[in-house]
Amino acid sequence: MRQNPQTAGRLRPVDLARRHGLSTQAIRNYEAAGILPAAGRTPHGYRTYAPLHALALAAFLALVPGHGHGTAASIMRAVNRDDPEEAFRIVDESHAQLLEDRRTLEAVEGALRDLGPDAVSAPGDASSPGGMFVGPLAGKLGIGPATLRKWERAGLVTPRRDPRTGYRVYAEADVRDAGLAHQLRRGGYRLDQIAPLIAQVRAAGGLEPLAAALRDWDARLAVRGRAMLAGAAELDAYLRHVAEAP
Repeated sequence: MRQNPQTAGRLRPVDLARRHGLSTQAIRNYEAAGILPAAGRTPHGYRTYAPLHALALAAFLALVPGHGHGTAASIMRAVNRDDPEEAFRIVDESHAQLLEDRRTLEAVEGALRDLGPDAVSAPGDASSPGGMFVGPLAGKLGIGPATLRKWERAGLVTPRRDPRTGYRVYAEADVRDAGLAHQLRRGGYRLDQIAPLIAQVRAAGGLEPLAAALRDWDARLAVRGRAMLAGAAELDAYLRHVAEAP
């Protein structure tokens, strides 16, 4: 006769906690949040857990590195309220976000390659030493001056004003940012998607430091993808035991 996984091998909160280096309060918090199924109670009111709770905890902790705490919690809540389809939908959305992040990374890497080695050291306008006016820059990129002004309103470029004429003057960093924005726009990215990427370039201090940041980003995406696989295995084990429960 098969043992009931809900009742066989009773566990105390401390038993679950010690396995993962957690506090007993964390176990109680996870139960209260719906991440773990409701615990049993002794006649004296003490919580008791079963192997099924241990599997739930293992699944949640395995899901967190790949999906994040909030998403992992939502997945477990859906399973524990007997709504596996909702859990699968949340998992699918998380995988879709990882794919979108990969595509964004590829777009930025492609844009940097297309910019070429002269992206930062664009020639200045003769009448504006150390910078370019809107017309020459627009001509260099093959766009209209109105597009550059639109990008300025979106925060993609921040030209200074010539104190004598009031004309916009694009410094080397602005030329670089405009070139990157142009490549990303050609790749189909919206201005609100490009703005945070331009901010990363500025924070990195240029294209060369950004390239190192992108390599780190790529490595983190790989780790996240592998973590999703590990989380899926633990979630599957939990789902199998849930299905076997009477």
